[in-house]
Amino acid sequence: MSSVLVLNGPNLGRLGTREPDVYGSGTLDDLARVLRDDAPETTIDLRQTDAEGDLLGWLHEAADTGAPVILNAGAWTHYSFALRDAVSLVTKAGGTVVEVHLSNPHAREEFRHTSVISAVATGVIAGFGFESYRLALAYIRRNAL
Repeated sequence: MSSVLVLNGPNLGRLGTREPDVYGSGTLDDLARVLRDDAPETTIDLRQTDAEGDLLGWLHEAADTGAPVILNAGAWTHYSFALRDAVSLVTKAGGTVVEVHLSNPHAREEFRHTSVISAVATGVIAGFGFESYRLALAYIRRNAL
């Protein structure tokens, strides 16, 4: 069975209660259920952290194992060069990292318009809520598993 890492950064553990008008009313558990229903033959390893070092370690794990990654880095998207370097490790090792966002960062505050990750990610999907993750999973299933 193939496996996909679905990595989520700060504040995403609050999905369902944090600004539902922006991020929707679904929780991370709901997201895991949706992805597992879409790909029952795939192991969906969904993780969330508010500690940047944890996320870096998980990306290092992906670089070492070749596991494809769906990444919502949250606020770290906009300024974490350490995270950018870890994503680059994955993609330069031949791995796949699809950057996702629930909302459309370009339709929000100006500081959200820049991603330091996009240039080293395999691709970016944003603005479609949980569908952003589903589209990323569909891409990975067709191209990286």
